[in-house]
Amino acid sequence: MRLKGLTSMKPIYAIALTACAIFAAEKKVKLEELPAAVQAAVKEQTRNATLIGLSTEKENGKTMYEVETKVNGKGRDLLLDRTGAVVETEEEVDPDSVPAPARAAIQKRAAGDTVAKIEKVTAGSAVSYEGTIKTKTGKTVEYAVNADGTRHKED
Repeated sequence: MRLKGLTSMKPIYAIALTACAIFAAEKKVKLEELPAAVQAAVKEQTRNATLIGLSTEKENGKTMYEVETKVNGKGRDLLLDRTGAVVETEEEVDPDSVPAPARAAIQKRAAGDTVAKIEKVTAGSAVSYEGTIKTKTGKTVEYAVNADGTRHKED
């Protein structure tokens, strides 16, 4: 027996399961649980910062280590590999420091909603900007652009 209308729910279930898998992949950890090289890098990277939290996550089959910090009252997250090398940084920045085309693209996307913060994302030599937008309905949306204002594509 097949119930009418449930087939339209399949995409919703697929999205929910994917979201659960993504969030399940991130695991909060303590400094002493990390490999020695990662511990050393965390200590080095937090000398002038406040450590907020640590977690591990799988990206492309590799274990990565996320270090959440605050520097001068602004958020800064680091993504480290197993050797302790910094793979990516996300630093909260003042909107005035964001290139005008990127800032304009984020503001255009917000279209009357509130841009809560903008982060500068650096991965190797690639730099992009991620706006966190609070909608009128209370949702939080992230929108990433390149310095020239074009939409940033994730790997």
